[in-house]
Amino acid sequence: MNEYIFKRIEKKYLMNKDVKDEFLKRVQDRLEKDKYFSSTVCNIYFDTCDNDLIINSIEKPIFKEKIRLRSYFVPKMEEDVYLEIKTKYKGIVGKRRVKLMLSDFYNYLESGSFKDSQIMRELDYFFKYYDLKPSIFIGYDRNSYKSYEDDDLRITIDSNLRSRRDNLKLDLGSNGENYFNEDMYIMEIKTLEAIPEWLSRTLSDLKIFPVSFSKYGSIYMKEMEERVLC
Repeated sequence: MNEYIFKRIEKKYLMNKDVKDEFLKRVQDRLEKDKYFSSTVCNIYFDTCDNDLIINSIEKPIFKEKIRLRSYFVPKMEEDVYLEIKTKYKGIVGKRRVKLMLSDFYNYLESGSFKDSQIMRELDYFFKYYDLKPSIFIGYDRNSYKSYEDDDLRITIDSNLRSRRDNLKLDLGSNGENYFNEDMYIMEIKTLEAIPEWLSRTLSDLKIFPVSFSKYGSIYMKEMEERVLC
């Protein structure tokens, strides 16, 4: 079982197609397509029956955490997925994840048995302590770039943000209800250090400013608002 640990600064930005296209035009000499440039990111988020984890996250505490199962395509039972703990502390994002076959994850949910590893023990503790259940599917289409000059600088642009509350399995497809009513893009800048001057200047020139936007949190709040209106 492979384990992965990440820690970095992540900034998010919302933009329409015209702004996105102009941004990519201006930085085309600085960025190249990532090895896995195009992907369909599929996530199952886990929560309590009362949605305690996402409610806590929305309240913007100093420290927050989420548990999710992720793939970068619609997986089959014998293909690899990632089970991870995502944390955020004072703006620093951390991820602790294990790679395992989808069938092994389903076996874990049913029997509680797993291949032993430090991160898997942490995940198992969270599942048992919070009595976590599949809560929501969230998917989006992603294009990924990296800097020619700095391997630690990466930019992703996500589109077609969608979700569903039924069929909460990754192998059941990536369909869902669209979050945005128009073409909107979520850009994330991921880096270990400060954003370079050339990138900051481009963002400023195009009036692209960072936003606080959690995909899970935003979808949950929209659902609550629609429930009140009904």
